Amino acid sequence: MSEGFSLVVRFTLRDEKAAAGFDELCARTLEGIKASEPRTLAYVIHTPEGEPLVRVFYELYADRAAFDAHEDQSHTKRFLAEREQYLAGVEVTFLDAIAGKVAAQK
Repeated sequence: MSEGFSLVVRFTLRDEKAAAGFDELCARTLEGIKASEPRTLAYVIHTPEGEPLVRVFYELYADRAAFDAHEDQSHTKRFLAEREQYLAGVEVTFLDAIAGKVAAQK
């Protein structure tokens, strides 16, 4: 299965104040993603149960070019520049899909 290009990013935040600032930054960034990235198929932010200072992003793009276009957006560049002040750590995992179901694109 070679549909899409996906990754998971795990952010560990410094403290509760940092988490609130990071969540606000994410909300602003999501506005830009929703408005101008039709080939970003999923961009979902999760908080793992019992880990209030962790955010896990699941990102699914139509292909590598869609991911590259996402990275080139002004809202993404702002996110990347501003996120460091809130972080204690970050882990990025690129995924190779081997099986699954993806909703049809409109």
